[in-house]
Amino acid sequence: MKKLICILLSALMLLSVAIFVGCNKTPDEQPALKMGLGVYTATPSVTDATEEKDGQGNVAITAAVITVDSDGKVVACQLDTADLTVKYTAEGKAVANNGFKTKYELGKDYNMVAYGGAAKEWFEQADAFETFVVGKTLSEIKAAVAEGNKGNADVVAAGCTIKIDEFVGAIEKAFANLTDSAATAASTLKLGMNTEQSTTDATEEKDGSNQVETTIFAAAVDANGKVLTAASDCVQVKFTFNQSGASTFDTTKAISSKRELGTNYGMVAYGKATKEWFEQADAFNALCIGKTATEIKALCAADNYGTDEVKTAGCTILVNGLTKAAAKIG
Repeated sequence: MKKLICILLSALMLLSVAIFVGCNKTPDEQPALKMGLGVYTATPSVTDATEEKDGQGNVAITAAVITVDSDGKVVACQLDTADLTVKYTAEGKAVANNGFKTKYELGKDYNMVAYGGAAKEWFEQADAFETFVVGKTLSEIKAAVAEGNKGNADVVAAGCTIKIDEFVGAIEKAFANLTDSAATAASTLKLGMNTEQSTTDATEEKDGSNQVETTIFAAAVDANGKVLTAASDCVQVKFTFNQSGASTFDTTKAISSKRELGTNYGMVAYGKATKEWFEQADAFNALCIGKTATEIKALCAADNYGTDEVKTAGCTILVNGLTKAAAKIG
């Protein structure tokens, strides 16, 4: 009996040591995770302008970056949404915005509590959903969508009572884009979104446009804020209208990101570029490894193209959107 007790005690001690060692691994000893960025664009909506009210176009772009372990379970997740509205007048004039903030950047100013009667603000509910998906597979996350595109009882209990279908859509795309990375459980996931606007007024010969272009930069960073792995994408939505302010935008056409378009984006075929957008973005991402957000921001020259270092790396496109989005991960 004493011998059996000794064996059991010895086994318990060995197990304790193993657990202690596993929990105290340095970042270099942590197993590498896969990382993926997904971008889900909701169907845009439009209205015509009248004498009393400007017409407008609206689109919501949701981004998710995740790390996933060898069992296909989420280790970490970051979410954000750029809910963009642009306007145009009954005279066919485009209206310029003063700037764009994501829902997370708006924080309490999104006013779900003050004006929507919610118990928590959007960013708090997004945080709750990010926590909810940790340890879950894609199938388990998709199964959490309930009636009305809200979360099931477990999601609500976790503190997220808003619609989650767009979160799940972005996460599903992030799973589809998983690649090997240098991220580990000790890494911190970061997500930045930057929106730029360009406008033209309508003429007799040509429709006017109010275009928004949202660039997404995601990264896993170490304790010093240096990028271990980076991913990026961009969504461009061009709302068009005629001289009377009537929308000519086709809401039935699916919106794909530049990365999703791949070679169909046409930079090589029609723009005489040597590489497509996604290939040049990949070159930029690779250059960001080992750099902080401040150092990445400095990669943009005065003309909004990359510095010589960026061009040599194989990225000759405008990089101001990428560097502005990356600056937000600091």
